[in-house]
Amino acid sequence: MKRGLFAILIAFLLSVAGIAFAQEDVKQAPSCAYCGMDRTKFSHTRMLVTYDDGTKIGTCSLHCLALDLAINIDKTPNVIEVGDCISKKLIDAEKAYWVIGGGKPGVMTKQGKWAFANKVYAEKYIREHGGTLATFEEAMQAAYESMYTDTKMIREKRKMMKMEGTGHK
Repeated sequence: MKRGLFAILIAFLLSVAGIAFAQEDVKQAPSCAYCGMDRTKFSHTRMLVTYDDGTKIGTCSLHCLALDLAINIDKTPNVIEVGDCISKKLIDAEKAYWVIGGGKPGVMTKQGKWAFANKVYAEKYIREHGGTLATFEEAMQAAYESMYTDTKMIREKRKMMKMEGTGHK
């Protein structure tokens, strides 16, 4: 029992600390460069890429990062960071433990792709929600493979929101 309470306390403290760490990159890029979504609201999936020419792009998700990497084919990414699903702190996307799929829909995608700094938390997520442990390369490949269907889903959702007067123009 004590161990469970301790784990909850640690997760809470990491979450609060993550919000503080998150603020700097979110201040520089408060909304996604591609879809306009609030990167604070999606701090647990936000991404930040720093290219070899020093430019940085902030996105809300792996889906939007994949768009940026495809558009900027002649730039080389030096650093790709992702929000840890638990702490919301930016972590190295290539060293993260990724979970693909499971019962929770992702951000800008039907098939969730979640990053964790700690393998234990990734495995806990899989036990609770399903999915498969993956590398960054596998998560990127999954993002590109679902790009057409995800883009179609987003387009249809925005069309409905526009008709209801609640969404993007």
